[in-house]
Amino acid sequence: MTEAVIQAESAYTAVRDGGAGLIDLSSRGRVLVSGSDAVMFLNGLVTNDVKSLKINSWMPAAFANVQGRLLAAVRVIHRGDGFLIDTEAETHEKVFNLLERFTLAGDFRVRDLTNDTATLSLQGKGAVDLLRSEFDLGSGLERGTNFSAPDGLDILTATHTAEPGFDIFMAAGRAGEWRDKFVGRGAVPVDDATREVLRIEAGIPRYRVDMDENTVLNETNLDDAISFTKGCYTGQEIIIRIKHRGHVAKKLTGLLLDHETALAPGAVCLAETGDDIGRVTSACASPRLARTIALGYVKYDYLAAGNKIRIKDTTGTVISLPFIRGGWYDND
Repeated sequence: MTEAVIQAESAYTAVRDGGAGLIDLSSRGRVLVSGSDAVMFLNGLVTNDVKSLKINSWMPAAFANVQGRLLAAVRVIHRGDGFLIDTEAETHEKVFNLLERFTLAGDFRVRDLTNDTATLSLQGKGAVDLLRSEFDLGSGLERGTNFSAPDGLDILTATHTAEPGFDIFMAAGRAGEWRDKFVGRGAVPVDDATREVLRIEAGIPRYRVDMDENTVLNETNLDDAISFTKGCYTGQEIIIRIKHRGHVAKKLTGLLLDHETALAPGAVCLAETGDDIGRVTSACASPRLARTIALGYVKYDYLAAGNKIRIKDTTGTVISLPFIRGGWYDND
């Protein structure tokens, strides 16, 4: 067994079995929006209700086009200096451009903080104890919150693995120091391949892998990023119309195969009748489930958990996400 394989297994076990894994999220985009008109403009651009977002809290949201198709999935973090828009690397430039075009329309200021900042994430039940001891936080680590810590750190409660977790925002020049400190306290660095397995097990879609600008937002399983009651925003008419119609034609779901098999994006998913009912978007071998799992879009009539499917020469079932319901969901 190679050293890389041993390290990957150690990282996976740390996250899933009560330890802490360390993931570097610095490649994500971070854009700060401020000014007296920030709430008004943001509320007209994103799908969630920024107006209701209290300071030191955050919400998932999305940018959509007028056809209700997804331009970017983001997190909106309300800090003392404004709203930090945190997004995947693949949509960073797009999000910045969407925001910047409104800077001449009112008191709406946009700063790209990506190159000046870094983000490290601690994932796993052990992350809670590590942070509490490092910053003497007591029990104040509620989900949906962000808070300031010494040394200019901002800490956000967040999961990328279905386990408890925290994203720590810092100046770019401090990232190496904090990485070493967290590892010294027992956090295990998570390599990219293991991070991808944990993501798929958690049922979290990636832009340009599981969704893109051709995907209607209602299809993505990101319902918590949408307010169905707030006022007008770009794409609202289509998104609300689909909601009231009852369902989308297809939706992202989990596919649990009966055996391990290599699957490529685009693999066809068939019903027991042989009908073509969907496509795989991402897949991996799950160490915990000892089977191949996949995210994919399946036609509405076949979305019920337990429906039998076939992909390539392997059978399986449709399953509700996440595949592994980790500690993040303990209080649900």
